[in-house]
Amino acid sequence: MKIKHSIIGIKTLSTAVIVAALAIVNTGCSTTCSSKKNSCSTKQSCSAGAGAQTKESQSAITPGDALDKLRAGNQRFVSGQSMKRDLAAQRSATAAGQFPYAVVLSCLDSRTSTEQVFDQGIGDVFNARVAGNVLNDDILGSMEFACKAAGAKLIAVVGHSKCGAVKGACSKVQLGNLTGLLDKIQPAVASTLSLPEGQKPTDAQVDAVAVANVKLVMKQINDRSPLLAEMAKQGQIKIVGGMYDLDTGVVKFLD
Repeated sequence: MKIKHSIIGIKTLSTAVIVAALAIVNTGCSTTCSSKKNSCSTKQSCSAGAGAQTKESQSAITPGDALDKLRAGNQRFVSGQSMKRDLAAQRSATAAGQFPYAVVLSCLDSRTSTEQVFDQGIGDVFNARVAGNVLNDDILGSMEFACKAAGAKLIAVVGHSKCGAVKGACSKVQLGNLTGLLDKIQPAVASTLSLPEGQKPTDAQVDAVAVANVKLVMKQINDRSPLLAEMAKQGQIKIVGGMYDLDTGVVKFLD
């Protein structure tokens, strides 16, 4: 990307303008700076909007590429180097259609937003969220839409450390409609630990169940959706699992 200056040197530009120019450089936008107006302007057709997922770019991505993109985005998030995006431009670029490359099922937890954790923009990923990242028929149908109808190449089931829903399942919490949701996690609890009546699980035990729950959901996707199982068998999509660490921000994908 090139920055055009209407003057010979950048020294006459104010510090604020220089900072603004460098920030815009990170978005991939075409920028013009002026010392007379002491300002920088950005063309509307910058790559932050034009670089939104298209049918062509989505088609070119393999399931492995899609996983690499999530890994790279999480690395940017962890390092504090998230991409600078023109969200208004991305909104405009995706208004006529969407071509996400992945669908991510994650927990409702307010600290686990998919777009932030994986540093994604508008139109990049489908985002399914529910407490305990459990699977139900509606989410499964949404995944089928995302992959078969909309062209996504990856399904990522992402749990997280210190998950309240998993902790509730371990403690056999009974609370309105939440009870039925936590029941979906019970197979992961049963396969991972056995607690004496009334004993609360440790964080390490909760995390172990959370990993088992991610693996359980991955298996359920294959078992309950012949459509997605066949797509995975044919190499059209990949189904992966991961765990997000609330303390470090790192998503570790399971082997």
